Amino acid sequence: MNGSHGSTAPSGIDARFLTRNGHAARQLAALLVRQGADGVGGRLPRVRDFAERLGVGNGTVQAGLRLLEEAGAIKTVARGHLGTFLVAADRAALWRLSGLGTLLAAMPLPYSRRYEGLATGLRVAFEEAGAPFAMTFRRGAAARIAALVEGKVELAVLSRFAADRMVERQPVELIADLGPATYAGAHGVLLRPGATLGSPRLRVAVDDSSEDQRMLAERFFAHRTAVEWVPCSPVQLREVFAQGRADATVWNLDEVPGQLGAEVQVLPLGDELTRDLAVRHASAALIGRAQEEGAGALAAVRNVLDLSTVTAVQGEVLRGERVPAY
Repeated sequence: MNGSHGSTAPSGIDARFLTRNGHAARQLAALLVRQGADGVGGRLPRVRDFAERLGVGNGTVQAGLRLLEEAGAIKTVARGHLGTFLVAADRAALWRLSGLGTLLAAMPLPYSRRYEGLATGLRVAFEEAGAPFAMTFRRGAAARIAALVEGKVELAVLSRFAADRMVERQPVELIADLGPATYAGAHGVLLRPGATLGSPRLRVAVDDSSEDQRMLAERFFAHRTAVEWVPCSPVQLREVFAQGRADATVWNLDEVPGQLGAEVQVLPLGDELTRDLAVRHASAALIGRAQEEGAGALAAVRNVLDLSTVTAVQGEVLRGERVPAY
């Protein structure tokens, strides 16, 4: 859709959208973005309903809608007493005019193929929904939630287990659970060469930034009276084992192949832990700030985001059918 264009302000914004009518047009663009594809072909709310919602006059709403049409963002048709219908919409143009900006998500560090697939799937899903999308990578659920609460990002990705705990403590809410094996494939017990679970005193590697890993390790070794906890990040684990500074740990097995060497022994966690925690630790959860209905980029895209795209693309990456791109 090509429309007429007004002059451009020094900031690069069409000067018409810096006026009172332009401000209303930008608010209308945000409302239409939230409708998504379902809004096209349907009847628009009455002018007075728009006016009441935006706190402006009817004339300002009418002028705002004209600006959106002139910019090529929408096309409407009036059908007499039936009302005005939205017959076409350029979602990218509406998003740009709305001023919603780029949706930024806080992701776990992409050190496993599963995380790479998750990041790729989210990027594809948000792009298909017409939302400019970017990611920042932060180690640890607490760091990602802090970025969310502080307003640095609009979305945080955690395990469902960590998400449930964070929802209890912070002003955040669960947006979606992507399902089993979207965050981790499985966890297992790792033993360095020469170490056994029967050793009188075990030194256990623990990643203090990972709520999941720490909880699983504490649960598995809870019956032991003599355990020395050794702080360790994922990238340090190989070195810590090789230098004999730790004997064992509970770890995400996605991170193990090719990183620790074939000499490291891998044991199952056991039925009790698997039943109780495995599903929530292995499921990816999307978290947003609480009580922000109708506000921000995430609210604008939630109704049109196809989460099945995320898991489908992640599966392609895991099977080697798609090159990770995030």
